[in-house]
Amino acid sequence: MDMIEQIIALALFEDSGLGDITSESILPGPRQGRGVIAAKQACVLAGTDVAQRTFRRLDPNVTLRFFFRDGDAVSRGDEVLSVEGDLRCLLKAERVALNFLQRLSGIATLTREYVTALKGSSARLTDTRKTTPGWRQLEKEAVRAGGGHNHRFSLYDGILIKDNHIAVAGSISAAVQAVKNRTSHLMKIEVEVSTMDQVDQALAAGADVIMLDNMSMEEMAAAVVRIRGQALVEASGNVSITSLKDIADTGVDVISCGALTHQARSVDLSMRIFETSDPQRS
Repeated sequence: MDMIEQIIALALFEDSGLGDITSESILPGPRQGRGVIAAKQACVLAGTDVAQRTFRRLDPNVTLRFFFRDGDAVSRGDEVLSVEGDLRCLLKAERVALNFLQRLSGIATLTREYVTALKGSSARLTDTRKTTPGWRQLEKEAVRAGGGHNHRFSLYDGILIKDNHIAVAGSISAAVQAVKNRTSHLMKIEVEVSTMDQVDQALAAGADVIMLDNMSMEEMAAAVVRIRGQALVEASGNVSITSLKDIADTGVDVISCGALTHQARSVDLSMRIFETSDPQRS
């Protein structure tokens, strides 16, 4: 079972693993039905794959039709998805599927706002590891759906020497050398700095990427001049949609923003369910 299937299984068990008293009382036997998920606000859609896998986990024979794809702009009132299958399964899957779609579409929608604010700049907008535990793969996919890019996925797929690593190692030079002694020459080394002196130390140590952490606009612009293309420059810390363009104007190559995931609000979607013989939907 892959990670997404585990998340779906856990979410379904949390919601109805011990039974669905209401639906099982009203529907003692199998009956076919249809559900329609619609947007109650404008948004950027994300989470279609995990939503359909949620329905299929309860009813493998379910029929689904998406009217939009991840990354598409959806208007208020638009129907996003129609699903046909066993009514009890539709009722059990409803909230879990909506939770996935609402949360992930919220991230995609916020990311699109940031990407739009950055229009005209060459800086790349990325997410961070500030994600909901267990949901990282889903949330990073939602960032991409919104037009953003992903930073490293986890601690195992990218080297980033942060302030605490430097404190433990004793210096930037010692930290970089320790990493070089342990890892392949094919892996880039990123170092987090917060002062111009540390920028110089990171350059001297041979850092491939230098992260400017919580620096002022003036400091970032000066650091970009100091680095002069010797390393890729990333800006991080206190990034907001209002400061985004000013940060990009300092000349940095990458802007990483935790707000894309940890400050995103779920969008408003709803699902209506009918029997397939219901004249309103036939």
